[in-house]
Amino acid sequence: MDKTSSVLRFFQWVARFNFGNFEKDEFKKFLRMGAIFALMIGVYWTLRPLKDALFIQLVGKYQLPFAKTISVIALLPLVMFYTKLLERTSRERMLFILPTFYGIAVLCFSALFLFVQAPAEAIAQRSPLFLAGTHAIGYIWYLFVESFGSLVIALFWAFATDTTEAAPAKKGFPLVVAIGQVGGVILPYGIGGLPHRLGLSTDALSTACLGLLILAIIPLVRSFLKVTPKHLLAAFHGKNEQAEEKKQEPGFFEGLKLLLKNRYLLGIFAANFIYEVVVTIFDFNFKIAASSQYSGVALSNYLSIYGSSVNVISLLCLLLGISNITRYLGVKMALAAMPVIIGGALLGFMSLDSLTFLFALMVGSKAINYALNGPALKQLYIPTTPDVKFKAQAWVETFGSRTSKQAGSFFNMSLAPLQTAFGAVAGRAYYLTMSGVLCFPLLALWLAVALYLGNTFRKAVSEKTVVC
Repeated sequence: MDKTSSVLRFFQWVARFNFGNFEKDEFKKFLRMGAIFALMIGVYWTLRPLKDALFIQLVGKYQLPFAKTISVIALLPLVMFYTKLLERTSRERMLFILPTFYGIAVLCFSALFLFVQAPAEAIAQRSPLFLAGTHAIGYIWYLFVESFGSLVIALFWAFATDTTEAAPAKKGFPLVVAIGQVGGVILPYGIGGLPHRLGLSTDALSTACLGLLILAIIPLVRSFLKVTPKHLLAAFHGKNEQAEEKKQEPGFFEGLKLLLKNRYLLGIFAANFIYEVVVTIFDFNFKIAASSQYSGVALSNYLSIYGSSVNVISLLCLLLGISNITRYLGVKMALAAMPVIIGGALLGFMSLDSLTFLFALMVGSKAINYALNGPALKQLYIPTTPDVKFKAQAWVETFGSRTSKQAGSFFNMSLAPLQTAFGAVAGRAYYLTMSGVLCFPLLALWLAVALYLGNTFRKAVSEKTVVC
């Protein structure tokens, strides 16, 4: 017992320099929360490369923008069902229901991949009916993984913000994200690249492991709720909270209504939207370049290495103290830094063209977002009502992310026709010019929105009121 306490004190001492001072029970709470998030983020970052690699193999790389577009429509009934569940069951039970559904579903997909995944030459010899079936499975798999990232991760952060007050969140959320990156480092490479290293021809083994890991989220959540002291699960409560709650009516579209009628939530939506538009343009070019050099499980392995690299850099950023921007300069400065950083990345994207550079660009853009922008955005939900935390946040992060990716995908769909009409070099030059015309004004708008969100958050916390 003494040895365990000594280890805990050591890690608490290490965390003090990067995240702040924690009380013993408070530190334990964020460690447990971080363990849950590590499993979720590790699974998610393993599913993401497999999502793209399997879709490219089963459907085709130039269909990726169409899949992103369809995902917006397909997620609508899922969010409606998710909202209905939130009205009928507790927030804690949702953390049992969703992992059960996704865990079993991923195990079913694993069995399917044993039959439909094959080398490109073998797929070309299959019947048109069989090919139509593999295309359908590819699309369903893509939409399924998109929904996991939108609903499960959003549910975790809704639960985290509903059980944490503003001051502890400022130091605790970056710690949770840092622990989460450990899962994001280990699982993509360890599980996503496993079939390639073992010489297997399908990704069935990887998906089977992921299904079991998703189910393992349930006992972790159960343990967290059982052993965490009740006073550390208290939420932020504002003086005007009851008045704000009376304005909110139950229903499928309650989260959407809250989003549309509140400037603060629209600002959060815009920050998510603009980031995803720009990064979707980067991402499409990266995936096209990667699929030109790799195929099959080799592509899954390469993209898994990419997923692990994002989380390695994100973890290093957190360990080197990037969260101190939020601690010492405030949420506003953390939010405002991101559009400036992405603006620099956009200049590099327009100037350099190679798979190695695109790999580095995507890793850097994603890592900084997870280490700096993500925790700051999550804190914005603290001075809000529970319905905003759980329902409006789901709409912001699901449809904010999906519609922004759709907008970026519409732009990307112009790439192939431009290359056909003007030739590869001239077509790409025009594409890059139009990327700057689209993205630089959006980044300027993002900076203005970030400043507004930071000011509003600071005022709400200092006056002990909820924004909406």
